[in-house]
Amino acid sequence: MTQMISLIFWLLAVPFSIGQIPVHFMAGRSQSDSRRNPGITLLAGYLLMWAVFEVITVPAVVLIQYDNFLFVQRWFMAAALLLSAAGILLWYLREKERRETVRPVFLSELRTSGRSPGVKAEWLIFLALLAFQLYMSVTRASFDGDDAYYVVQSLMAQQNGGMYKNLPYTGRSSPLDVRHALAVFPMWIAFVAVKAQIHATIVSHVVMPLVLIPLSYLVYYEIAKELFAPHREKIPVFMIMMGMFQMFGNVSIYTNETFFLTRTWQGKAVAGSFVIPMLFLLLLWLYHGEKEDSKGRAGLWIMLVCLNMTAGICSSIAVFLLAILLAVTAFCLMIVKWDLKIPVRLGFTCIPNALYVLLYLMLK
Repeated sequence: MTQMISLIFWLLAVPFSIGQIPVHFMAGRSQSDSRRNPGITLLAGYLLMWAVFEVITVPAVVLIQYDNFLFVQRWFMAAALLLSAAGILLWYLREKERRETVRPVFLSELRTSGRSPGVKAEWLIFLALLAFQLYMSVTRASFDGDDAYYVVQSLMAQQNGGMYKNLPYTGRSSPLDVRHALAVFPMWIAFVAVKAQIHATIVSHVVMPLVLIPLSYLVYYEIAKELFAPHREKIPVFMIMMGMFQMFGNVSIYTNETFFLTRTWQGKAVAGSFVIPMLFLLLLWLYHGEKEDSKGRAGLWIMLVCLNMTAGICSSIAVFLLAILLAVTAFCLMIVKWDLKIPVRLGFTCIPNALYVLLYLMLK
């Protein structure tokens, strides 16, 4: 029971509370389409939480020789709790000014997408697909060669209090592996394992799919809301199609769908299934009908910066991919909208990417 409470606290309560900070600076286009809903708050919280984890963990990996994971545990826990308290305070102040009734994300869609039994049946089909994927991910856990590196790194950090100081295959001391050491997602898994007092392997193969798969579908759901805004009854069909693509996309070991369901706990899987779709979602919010004022858009820019930082904890290559995607998007939008400020603004959000690449080159 204590372990379950710890998991709920660190994987749900803490990111949801932290998410109140960027959401405070975000506004929806209308009362019925408010972006201050539980789902978006949770997404924003994970982005900000992972960004803070990178700021604390990467310097510890590079600069601290011994017990660097113990340092990360103390300081990240303090930062996460402080941000959670700040988020709760902002939520209280906001709700004191204006009371808003918010309903759960997926369940509210059963009521608002349409009254027809067909729409509700489609949502039930999607929920059944999601439940089936979660069941198979937990009970038919897939093991591959990468587990011998990533999961063992999490386990060594949990047991020894050190990060990237030993080679997982032999246990012997080794030089810093820059390619993997800057992508500290396994260390976040180790942090969750320590706080919940659960073996890191169990957290990776059982707990993470139950968290990361619904989180990714939440991103797809928000993308669908933006794409099908005039025809919300089409959203459940889109979600069913996404679920089917994920289930039958295992045409090779390299597809995103394969990583999504069989390597869910690996940083590169999170980069492909969560980070890159989240980038498309934020760009849709920022430039698909610019009706919010600058204050209402500040939270979106905060999330975009945090997303670029989150890419760094997932995979080194994800940092390059996001920068390239943002550069291409900025160029296209600049031509379409004839606005030279677009590449400047999107360029500023890539400052974390540039610092990451600079550190990578220096350590190489």
